[in-house]
Amino acid sequence: MVLSPPFFLKNIKMAINVNTVYTTVLTILNKEQRGYLTPYEFNNIANQVQLQIFEKFFEDYNQYIRMPKTDVEFASRMDHIRDEFQIFEKTANASNDPVASSNVYTQPTDLYRFGTAFYTKATGAPEIAIMSKRDYKEQTLSPLLQPSLNFPIATYQQDKITVYPSLTTFSNEDVEFNYVRRPDLARWGYSTGGFGQFVYDPTVYNPALLNNTGSLLSSINPNLTNGIAQQITVTPGASSDPAVTITTANSSATGLQLLLTIEASGGITEINVTNQGTGYSIGDTITFEALNATQTFTATPSGGTASVNAVCKLAKANFNSGSTFGSTNFEISDSMQTEVILEILKYAGVVIRDPQIIQAASQELAQDEVNSKR
Repeated sequence: MVLSPPFFLKNIKMAINVNTVYTTVLTILNKEQRGYLTPYEFNNIANQVQLQIFEKFFEDYNQYIRMPKTDVEFASRMDHIRDEFQIFEKTANASNDPVASSNVYTQPTDLYRFGTAFYTKATGAPEIAIMSKRDYKEQTLSPLLQPSLNFPIATYQQDKITVYPSLTTFSNEDVEFNYVRRPDLARWGYSTGGFGQFVYDPTVYNPALLNNTGSLLSSINPNLTNGIAQQITVTPGASSDPAVTITTANSSATGLQLLLTIEASGGITEINVTNQGTGYSIGDTITFEALNATQTFTATPSGGTASVNAVCKLAKANFNSGSTFGSTNFEISDSMQTEVILEILKYAGVVIRDPQIIQAASQELAQDEVNSKR
């Protein structure tokens, strides 16, 4: 896909807040007493809708580019639709997996629509002419059309391009891709409240981010007895706090801050993550060696009582990727919010088996489509 000039960002558009969309959908459904859409159902539908609208950008752009273009400010449909998807345009080197060892280069893992490839081995990084196997065979039969550094060619199959001329040394940085990436998956993250209700978690989702909740308690060993609780704050590495040892696979892991609820005898009743930090991973251990000079954790092994260290071994459930925590907004711009809500309502009608919702949402969307194409 070659993007016609001028191609520059004219408007900085805001993403659609995923919580606003979810609460709006629930409000409409509950107002009519049509049913309820769970977070799991919403997240699946939301991503189907976002991808559907995103793909439609390219079809609309293809249509508008063939229509008479107005120069009136704010009224150009072609400029508007181009603004919608140009924030997804990206330039990156060939993928590092696998590392290039020949003239075959793997496209970036987040590539959705291919645009152009450039050969950085040559001065000025000329564009690589992509052609079919048949065209490649025909061109190489001609002594005048042999590929060169300044006029490279390539065949493109599956997720790899094979570049000619083939040289003796290779690197993933030899080829630079210009492309459109896929939008990030929308996600309404939540924790479960005391009454079983879903509580929105506004923390930006990161698969390697610890959950900001007391879920660390389930990873502690030994399981200490609950009792009268008092609270202390534990920051690993701070001299004024109780001794805490963190063992990680990544030596640069830092920033974790915990709020512990403990009983007078040393039992921990709750561990809340107040600052998730960065660089922690599954299998890392957090050891609470002592709460103060005289108080240690106690356990009751066979034969008596012993002072022990309390150890948390981080499990998958402690991180966003293995839980329901962490949220991601829709990446398409907020100008599409109405369409997103209507599309989700249409699919919600399928989930809760209400044809009236499907019909009402479909009619609204059809009318919007007619208005936009006039």
